[in-house]
Amino acid sequence: MGSTEVTILGQKYTIKGDASEDHIRGLASFVDEKLKEVYNSSPGISPLKAAILASLNIADELHKLKEAQEDITKNIEERANALTGLFD
Repeated sequence: MGSTEVTILGQKYTIKGDASEDHIRGLASFVDEKLKEVYNSSPGISPLKAAILASLNIADELHKLKEAQEDITKNIEERANALTGLFD
């Protein structure tokens, strides 16, 4: 397990984990960008509220992507079943 130093909103953090440094830095950069978006749209917001709003934005993106993936998987399964039915 390695450790990677990242900066989020000017604060340095040491992240320990099995993921590559590039992956961890990419995640930190993504979180940093989301926090900056919140700060830019709501100047003067407290760090805790900014973190919660950024987390909700990230969770919303994840939820939408999971729904889209489920829809695609369902569509593929339906088409595969239809094609399989042609061979019966």
